[in-house]
Amino acid sequence: MTLGTAAHADNLSAAPTDAEILNILTDRIDKQQQSVGIVVGIIDANGRRIVAHGHPAKGDPRPVDGRTVFEIGSVTKVFTALLLADAIEKGTLRLDTPVSALFPPGVAMPDDKEEPITLKDLATHMSGLPRLPTNLDPTDTSNPYADYGTAKLYAFLSHHKPLRRPGVEHEYSNLGAGLLGHALALKAGLSYEELVISRITAPLDMKDTAISSQPGWAERRATGHNAALEPVRDWDLNALQGAGALRSTTNDLLIFLEAAMGKTSSPLAPAFTMLLATRQPLGNGGDDQQALGWVISGKGDEQIIWHNGGTGGYRSFVGYRPSTGIGVVALSNASTEVGVDDIGQHLLNRNAPLAPANARRTAITVDPTSYDAYVGTYRLAPSFELTIFRDGDRLFAQATGQDRIEIFPEAEHRFFAKLIDAQISFTVTGTRAGSLTLHQGGRDSPAPRIEK
Repeated sequence: MTLGTAAHADNLSAAPTDAEILNILTDRIDKQQQSVGIVVGIIDANGRRIVAHGHPAKGDPRPVDGRTVFEIGSVTKVFTALLLADAIEKGTLRLDTPVSALFPPGVAMPDDKEEPITLKDLATHMSGLPRLPTNLDPTDTSNPYADYGTAKLYAFLSHHKPLRRPGVEHEYSNLGAGLLGHALALKAGLSYEELVISRITAPLDMKDTAISSQPGWAERRATGHNAALEPVRDWDLNALQGAGALRSTTNDLLIFLEAAMGKTSSPLAPAFTMLLATRQPLGNGGDDQQALGWVISGKGDEQIIWHNGGTGGYRSFVGYRPSTGIGVVALSNASTEVGVDDIGQHLLNRNAPLAPANARRTAITVDPTSYDAYVGTYRLAPSFELTIFRDGDRLFAQATGQDRIEIFPEAEHRFFAKLIDAQISFTVTGTRAGSLTLHQGGRDSPAPRIEK
């Protein structure tokens, strides 16, 4: 019995075969229709390998591969944290350096008088800053960060009143990560992209990781797709590039991951080590921790170090399991709810389940004038709102900084989205809703109506 149990455990921690991975990708793309093209990269005892399925765009017969360029979204945050760690290793910054010390004169930070927001606070999402700035009001919701420049960023910082002091509570903040990238670039006297190239991608010989288009990219770039697998435009992050602006390939991210895992020697080795030396509890009731950039999940042999990402047309996952020496990169050119997180987690730990196919929901017929009761703005978080509006006989929901999505009635006061796995139920008193509840990802998030 002991030998059998040990063999089973070894099998669960072994690197998956190419056939197993291809079966997962085929099911995700061809059966579930949850992407157009997915590329998976694996690092194990035998080196690197690539398994891919699908195409760069709908109607494009070419296959995706390790050289296909994707937006990597919030995986960029690990690069931003690495820039900080590298600067600390070089002696030019400290974790407790106040962010305000890096800004030009006249730019104010929403600091507590006794506890200013530090670089560590930004890198660990403990700054007290909201997920998004409240003055993010894009003129083009299909490219929501494009017109959010430094003037708007500085205006927000000058007027924002924090709800809590830094270091008190973990709150994932795209604003904070973007602000960190901006501050580091100011300190270096370079653009964020120039800083990433000079300190990370050039030393690691990553030739296909950047923000702006690089030589040879035109014929290798994937097209992003929304959850309905319709093509969408790429995102430009302007002042908040450190939160999610990078584009890369699976081949390049495998180079990055090998360096992070210590499988290759690099001048960034001390900085990679520093990323994991600072940890904060995520506060989600489990064992998860927030390191500098990375998220650390699980304990002991099952511990996984990872980050994911998503933009309007892409999903990404990068992670590794120290106990097995296995690393995984997964990139998809569709912004579907299921994404590729479950694939990455499953390939690192067979006990982690793959996401089930979305349940099929059926829309019922209602009088479109009944939609008027739901129209309005609802606050899910201090800087995150959900706006419900009617367009003719159709009802739409639009979250802060995101595209609108159509929602469909499935029962009285209850609606569902087809583009993502999410439902909304309204609490109606009299002739209009006073609140709604967003049902998504196993969570029920209430949101009261606010007057605007």
